[in-house]
Amino acid sequence: MRLITAALLAACVFGATAAHAEMKLTSKDLTAGKAMADAQVFNGFGCSGKNISPELAWSGAPEGTKSFAVMAYDPDAPTGSGWWHWSVFNIPADISKIATGASGGKKLPAGAVEGHTDFGTSGYGGACPPTGDKPHRYQFTVYALKVDKLPLPETAPGAMVGFYVRANTLDKASIEVTYGR
Repeated sequence: MRLITAALLAACVFGATAAHAEMKLTSKDLTAGKAMADAQVFNGFGCSGKNISPELAWSGAPEGTKSFAVMAYDPDAPTGSGWWHWSVFNIPADISKIATGASGGKKLPAGAVEGHTDFGTSGYGGACPPTGDKPHRYQFTVYALKVDKLPLPETAPGAMVGFYVRANTLDKASIEVTYGR
């Protein structure tokens, strides 16, 4: 006689359905837990990177996803509130990738909007921690949203975009990289 697990028994008795796949985020430009390449480092504030936005690809969005948002954040910035490096919202639900160098409207999906970073401009702003700080963490996150569009202008700051994104999130996936100088 075989033993039946409680979960399998519950699925058989109550007609439970399989849960959706876990949302995943990958990148050919970023490796989780590793240092960020100079291509994604800011060019300014004493940094001399290329300031190229990374490629990001995602899968496993839950049913009901109506749009996506991407945000990049440094929780270690010495500001008391971290530092927003990138926000892209109103990405259509049928999109699952942003190409390398897409920031600035060059290759963003139609309808996608880039909010303001803490550098004070729209578009990607790469890593540039203070000299001598321990390496900072940079969190790139894609959010599956339950709304088609966020009611925000392209001048919206990262914290405001983050507020609306989190209020409408169905699921999310992240890659965290580091950078120090």
